Amino acid sequence: MSAGNTVPPEKSALPAEGGGHGFGTSPVFLASISTILGAILFLRFGYAVGHVGFLGTLAIILIGHAVTVPTALAIAEISTNRKVEGGGEYFIISRSFGTTIGGAIGISLYLSQAISVAFYMIAFAEAFRPLQPWYAELTGWAFDPRIISLPATIALAVLVLTRGASLGVRALWVVVGILALSLLLFFLGDPVAGTVPQGALLAQVDDPDPFIIVFAIVFPAFTGMTAGVGLSGDLANPRRSIPLGVVSATVTGMVMYVWIGYKLAVSAPADQLASNALIMSDIAIWGPIIPIGLAAATVSSAIGSILVAPRTLQALGSDQVLPSPRANRFLGLGIGTTNEPRNATLITTTIAIVTVMLGNVNAVARIISMFFMVTYGALCTISALEHFASRPSYRPSFRSKWYLSLLGAVMCLALMLQMDPLYAILAIAIMIGLYHMIRYQRGGDDLTAIFKGVLTQATRFSQIKLQKGAASQTSDEWRPSVIMVNERTFDRSSPIQFFSWLTRRHGVGTYLHYTEGHLDRETYQQSRQHLERLINMMQARRSAIYVDTIISPSKRSALAQALQLPGISGMENNCLLQEFSPNDDPEVLEEIVRGVQLSSAARINSLILRHDEQFFGQRTQMDIWLTLPDYQNGNLMILLAYILLGSPDWARAHIRMFAAFPRETVSERGEELHQMIAMGRLPISKKNLSIFATDERTDFERLVAAKSANSDLVIFGTSETRLRERGTDLLQRHPTLHDVLFVAAEEEILIH
Repeated sequence: MSAGNTVPPEKSALPAEGGGHGFGTSPVFLASISTILGAILFLRFGYAVGHVGFLGTLAIILIGHAVTVPTALAIAEISTNRKVEGGGEYFIISRSFGTTIGGAIGISLYLSQAISVAFYMIAFAEAFRPLQPWYAELTGWAFDPRIISLPATIALAVLVLTRGASLGVRALWVVVGILALSLLLFFLGDPVAGTVPQGALLAQVDDPDPFIIVFAIVFPAFTGMTAGVGLSGDLANPRRSIPLGVVSATVTGMVMYVWIGYKLAVSAPADQLASNALIMSDIAIWGPIIPIGLAAATVSSAIGSILVAPRTLQALGSDQVLPSPRANRFLGLGIGTTNEPRNATLITTTIAIVTVMLGNVNAVARIISMFFMVTYGALCTISALEHFASRPSYRPSFRSKWYLSLLGAVMCLALMLQMDPLYAILAIAIMIGLYHMIRYQRGGDDLTAIFKGVLTQATRFSQIKLQKGAASQTSDEWRPSVIMVNERTFDRSSPIQFFSWLTRRHGVGTYLHYTEGHLDRETYQQSRQHLERLINMMQARRSAIYVDTIISPSKRSALAQALQLPGISGMENNCLLQEFSPNDDPEVLEEIVRGVQLSSAARINSLILRHDEQFFGQRTQMDIWLTLPDYQNGNLMILLAYILLGSPDWARAHIRMFAAFPRETVSERGEELHQMIAMGRLPISKKNLSIFATDERTDFERLVAAKSANSDLVIFGTSETRLRERGTDLLQRHPTLHDVLFVAAEEEILIH
């Protein structure tokens, strides 16, 4: 847009794909490579080689690109997922992962971009260092780079505000040409006097700066690979230009830094590399080309940043990410047919000027490193999670690898903690705070959606794996996979509490609230309301039970359906839990007997809980009663008792076992039990085992009442055959006891 054109009305909509200036791939590559080969290269790369040697510099390049390459690939991948508009990386991230995630990353990204403008302008002023003696002689004052950087920053902002992005892109061609010429003359230069070729690759100064400090200062050199992404709204085909431009610039920059590091190491002594910021001038064929190249590189990088940062801020405003609606409207406005972000540029210029006042390249470089690290780390983390989530809505045409994104995320975190643990933790906390602020403001939770996808995939894979391994599972690996179908969910607490204890640590459980009737719109809506209530109930109890609802014409049909379903963990259900109260109608007990018959047909163990108002008392005493017909039930009864002890509510409890055998077999059976205890097959001490001889004159109910009347839970064995023969009376025995568990084992379980 020329200066004399009439400015069209302001607008807030971002330009659609193919709009804006209609640039091709070249501006993306040029903006990225000119930022990569920028200020750090000319001013601080010699310092790095001098302090850590060529091999240390090579390590910095490789470690730095272990962050930037995965990030570049992630950006390239994400940019091919959806239609790309203005806003650069922020727009790409927010449209693929949601505005809540995109907003948190986008704000951090914007700050890193805005501060980068200042960084490059501070570095631009360093290009005038050779004029320092002349300036001092002329004015009598010491040279302060800010006399260059401050007016240059203001001039650059005015230029961008008046001429727009088209001027900046045209300037990139000139700048990259100068940059290429300066590097060519540098490579053609000879070593400076005093250079010793032998051992040059290992040479470093005495008392060098720590490696991580050098890394923090140099790392911003590698972060320029996404500089061109901010032009997304001005590209004709961003889904092609962004991946091609970003990846090619990243690879080109990495190769160039290796060769430049090698050239520096063999062309100057370590002490000169460390102390002379413009050592490349002494190596190049024509020394002045290096300050000229530095000026060109820093100006181009500053142009890239001052073009990109306002567009990121404009997109944040357009998406109403910031907490102030007024600020969002102000920042989201664009000028002209190309939607130039004038207001956002003014804010960016203000931040840049304030940062320029610091005037220290190293200090600003370390600030930028932390901002970029937390941004790239968050981006790589989300990218890795998205690979695991495999959401159908995420369909990029270019694919990176999940392990590369994970590597980038881990490297970011590790390097942040190494560079400055306090600032790293603070940066992560700020990122988390931004996410929660935006989530509270907008009401969305994009991370939950991604984690839900990740958990869904993990569950799917684990279920398939468990199913494949089910055939080889041995009985000594048994753990409870309990299912319960109950219509009295909201009327009593004991059954769900008992279910929670069984499945807290060792087991898994599925609870189905039963609704009698046929599936129609009304019953389905009712079941959804019950499910929401169930979920809230389980959350309040901090229970690990999976809950759902089932609608069926009868309880029997509901049980028949449920018993045929696999457990949520991929294991087959191996226990059916039913419950009743002594005050329940006889029909309830008859329904339980029918449930035992169904579970027996499916080879599923039956657990029947009889509970009263005691609510398991003090949970300090648990009794197991073993009789001659209970040898098949015994191991399951004991194992369930010890599983219950794993719950904190039963942590103070101890188990007693009472064995009642016919008088003629008591000696033989008692000896077997003592041998099993001695061999460790029964996890009960001898002092907690009592053996009784019984005959026709023994009143078993009176014996149980005498020993277990005050126990908090008493466990008996039973079977489908005994229940079928003796009916519901068997479940009503021992009326003086409080909470009772009847166990009918349908599988052989070993205890080792």
